[in-house]
Amino acid sequence: MNNENKLGMGLGALLSKSNNNENINSVQKINISQIIPNPSQPRKNFKDEELKELSSSIKNQGLIQPIIVKPTANNQFQIIAGERRWRACQLNGMHEVDCVIKDLDDTNVLEAALIENIQREDLNVIEEANAYKGLIKIKSISNDNLAKLIGKSSSYVSNILRLLDLDKKIQEMVVNGDLSMGHARALIGVPDAINKAKEIVEKKLSVRQVEKITSEFKKNKSKKILKDANIIDLENELSDKIGLKTSIQFNENGSSGSLTLYYSDLNQLDDLMKRLKK
Repeated sequence: MNNENKLGMGLGALLSKSNNNENINSVQKINISQIIPNPSQPRKNFKDEELKELSSSIKNQGLIQPIIVKPTANNQFQIIAGERRWRACQLNGMHEVDCVIKDLDDTNVLEAALIENIQREDLNVIEEANAYKGLIKIKSISNDNLAKLIGKSSSYVSNILRLLDLDKKIQEMVVNGDLSMGHARALIGVPDAINKAKEIVEKKLSVRQVEKITSEFKKNKSKKILKDANIIDLENELSDKIGLKTSIQFNENGSSGSLTLYYSDLNQLDDLMKRLKK
């Protein structure tokens, strides 16, 4: 199964929905100074070594795959797909690059950027989580439905998305390669996580060592909130359906209790309020 099929509507299918005008879809030379990156691009970390390798390949073989752009104001063009290629062309000092112009709205531009990056399969886990979060919001789907679209398990998607609950400083450490996904997962829900993350980097602790350090806290926590397995399954099911971490607590008599929904930012809260008001 190729990546486009895994995503249901692949990048090619999405882009083919745009204007079929021959002038718009044909490859055109555009001055590189007129091209601007997409501010909603999920990929934030472009490794210098990889860009240099791509730059060398383009210099020797040319730009095999054109950059896809959309027209904007002031005779500029915003990148829909191909920011790495655009950056590599800049390193080569190229004045013009081959582009295909697509007239997409902002929602489709963001969706195309997210799909392109997920299909590349070399995002760091934080960028991957943000891409999943973006698709969940754009398509208004649950974690479970997204997992089916991208050919991953629901638990994999949920575990990736939970990394966004970590402090931004810890997320940056993951993006920069200082912490692995295993390190980050071990820190979820742990108090004073930032200082523990710094300790991991300073002492070069392995994932197993970190899990050992944090396991005592998690054991004590689990003893305090020991729950029936059916309740845990229900929490996981709710989390997958609504895309938010959930917690179900019963009072001592067991006949009443509370349902808590956790959000990581104001956008998630806003989306939740809109869904509850429907």
